[in-house]
Amino acid sequence: MPSSSYDDIAGIYHELWADWYLPAAKPALEKLFFSQVPPGSTVLDVCCGSGHVTKELVTRGYKVTGIDSSAALIAQARADLPDVDLRVQDARAIQLESRYQAALSTFDSLNHVLSIEELRSVFRGVCRVLEPGGMFVFDMNLEHAYLSDHDWRQRWTVNIRDGSIGLVRGSYDVDEKKARTEVIWFTRREADDLWEQRRSVVEQKCYPESEILIALNDAGFGEIEAVPAADAGIRSRLGVGRIFFVARV
Repeated sequence: MPSSSYDDIAGIYHELWADWYLPAAKPALEKLFFSQVPPGSTVLDVCCGSGHVTKELVTRGYKVTGIDSSAALIAQARADLPDVDLRVQDARAIQLESRYQAALSTFDSLNHVLSIEELRSVFRGVCRVLEPGGMFVFDMNLEHAYLSDHDWRQRWTVNIRDGSIGLVRGSYDVDEKKARTEVIWFTRREADDLWEQRRSVVEQKCYPESEILIALNDAGFGEIEAVPAADAGIRSRLGVGRIFFVARV
């Protein structure tokens, strides 16, 4: 499997976004997922990253399998969740022997899928491993999220922590409908007190709501619902341009 754009920056990703998405998104997840899927259910966490939401699922009593294409993010998640089934796996080519009662993908992870054909492949793979009646909930950013977010406008933000300095800036190409987040991360090596630099560029693609709905239908999902984040209870800036999709097999 090719390396992920998150591999070199897994540490800073885990630090910077550990307490940002989940607290803001909880009202929507409560309404659309937690209240609908009983504790004890088997859940596939698609693009689980370093395990921020995975940990919440485990705490609530779900039997979780998490997949992510970044080996470094999975290693971070395993360090915090050693008893959870976590696998390095590309969501565009899901290969799992089990079937699940529900699937969840959060924090606009599926915007990292850069073509509608590949997004359709993700949907087909999730549909294939869900039990009949199984539910898939995920959120994605529409274009308004990138146009309204000042973080996408070539302005560096600096995050200084003990032993590390992170610089992040973003851009958005209106013609290509693609966003790019550039991350430069400096960490101090304890062995020689020198600084090591890592950098990566993470891309996202936004799609019209109608295109996502058609792809879900083509993949075999029915009872598809699109819920704007504000209608799902998100009041913070996280909800701007964000939409949740709920689909059943």
